[in-house]
Amino acid sequence: MCRHLAYLGPPITLRSLILDPPHNLIEQAMAPQELVYARVNADGFGFGWFGEGGVARHYRRADPLWQDPNLVDLASDMTQPLWVAAIRSATPGFGGDTVNAQPFARDGLLYSHNGLISRFRPDIRRQIQNILSQEVESSIEGTTDSEYLFALVRQYLADDDNATLEGALGEAFSTVETWLGADTALLNVILSDGRRIIASRHAVNAPCPSLYYTTDDETFPNDSVVVASEPLTDRERWRPVPPGHLLILDPDEPPELLAL
Repeated sequence: MCRHLAYLGPPITLRSLILDPPHNLIEQAMAPQELVYARVNADGFGFGWFGEGGVARHYRRADPLWQDPNLVDLASDMTQPLWVAAIRSATPGFGGDTVNAQPFARDGLLYSHNGLISRFRPDIRRQIQNILSQEVESSIEGTTDSEYLFALVRQYLADDDNATLEGALGEAFSTVETWLGADTALLNVILSDGRRIIASRHAVNAPCPSLYYTTDDETFPNDSVVVASEPLTDRERWRPVPPGHLLILDPDEPPELLAL
């Protein structure tokens, strides 16, 4: 489990997004308000952006967010129109290595998963491996259910030139659900191709983890949207994403909610 967020809008510093707000990611790491399956998020963190040529980039560490001595300097000088960031509470059995920290960056995509997939090892992992091409499977660096779910999404995108982010994500969720039976999965995902952001609030046989978004918080620039596991500022400015929905953020369109 984790807390994660994304930003789309006029360029802002990373610091103004993850460190400066009252309920920033350090606060959410130490004292999350709506984290159900853990008490702190101290098993790593990361943030991602898109560099020159649309290449997905990320910075990740396996230690707690508040222990990185370089973060304030980095976050103060890095400015982007799109950010994805996450703090991690590792699911038991999944190592705290840097390769397991999120967001993941691969194939022109940024991805973060707040959740878990029951019975992942060995059953669900094997089912996913049966679908993956050798190229996609060989790109997996870590051991988590989150990264294998990302690989499944990337496989569906690779298999269909006309596939959309939201379509591939929904297909991956449906596929996993067919394998679960009565078991559970928590499937809050943030996925971006550098232009659009898709954020899900979804679960199978369990309550959905929290997810909110804001379009009119004066903390952030006009014409921006922020989506986060927990509100970063005054809750009155934030709206919950309904359970079982995707939030679709497009720079040329207002936010759209799509039922799964």
